[in-house]
Amino acid sequence: MRAVVVIAALGAAFAAAAPPAAAFTNAQVPGLQVALRAHGVYRGPIDGVAGPQTAAAVRAFQRLAKLPVDGVAGRRTRAALGPLGKPLFGRRVLRGGAVGWDVSVLQFLLRQRGVDPGGIDGRFGAGTRRALRRFQRRAGLAVDGIAGPSTMAALDSSGTRVPFASAAPTARHYTVRPGDTLTGIAARYGTTLSTLARTNRLDPNRFLLVGARLRVPTGVVAGRGEVRALLDRWAAHYGVDARLVRALAWQESGYQPQIVSHAGAHGVMQVTGGTWEFVETVLLGRSMARTTEGNIRVGTAFLAHLLRRFRGDERLAVGAYYQGARSVRRHGLFRETRRYVANVLALKSRV
Repeated sequence: MRAVVVIAALGAAFAAAAPPAAAFTNAQVPGLQVALRAHGVYRGPIDGVAGPQTAAAVRAFQRLAKLPVDGVAGRRTRAALGPLGKPLFGRRVLRGGAVGWDVSVLQFLLRQRGVDPGGIDGRFGAGTRRALRRFQRRAGLAVDGIAGPSTMAALDSSGTRVPFASAAPTARHYTVRPGDTLTGIAARYGTTLSTLARTNRLDPNRFLLVGARLRVPTGVVAGRGEVRALLDRWAAHYGVDARLVRALAWQESGYQPQIVSHAGAHGVMQVTGGTWEFVETVLLGRSMARTTEGNIRVGTAFLAHLLRRFRGDERLAVGAYYQGARSVRRHGLFRETRRYVANVLALKSRV
């Protein structure tokens, strides 16, 4: 997966230029609309719909801010929007005096639930506090005028809230055998010597005791067999041909969880940071642990999304995974992409 995928992914997440039929409601979008309105480039309603009007406003703001004009409300664009461009709804507890994107979303959701905060402007004032307390009382929550995880969950049922914290990574256990070394165990489990030593409070320069029980971080999994099993599991979960998922993973990384590309794509599925954010925020509505299984799930979910977007055409979906969906729609498959797609499809019968 190349860096260009970020553009397509976040474009779909926040105001990609799409026909009206493709418009959708996303709990994060009101924050974007309020921030754009504050800069004078959006005059439409604060309705949470990432349609053509919102997309046009994103591009207009990008021109004013001298940013790449791609219609994508990615990190750089949100940072340029200033205080109202961050943080995403769900990243923090909200209380009186807060200012930001998430406050705009809170106000929008309160209004949707029939309690008027007095305005949707990204500023948590007395009106927002009164509306929040009314909502909490009606919902049977603690009436404290503070929007924490429970209140946010009750307000937002869209599945697009960013969770407060990622799931904590787990660890497996390994019993040291004769001939084992920390370096060898780390390589077997796809972690690093320093991580393994730090996790177990060991001096990497000293001998291991046979029979010692080590905690091995499961940021990645051991062996190609386990990787293949995870690929099959998540392919079945998302209704994607397991042969295609395995072939794509082999083409991208050779099933090696520790690989990081020059573009910053990482893991078995070579997922970029932007694509990871898109999948968490839009497709899954939850944070994913940065583990091998998390990487495989994110990559497979994104491939399933591309297959839906290209009406089941594997050639175009795989091409979009490599080249970016927006680019494929505009330009077709580049020569390099055609070679990539041919390799992946040829691998379907071999991995």
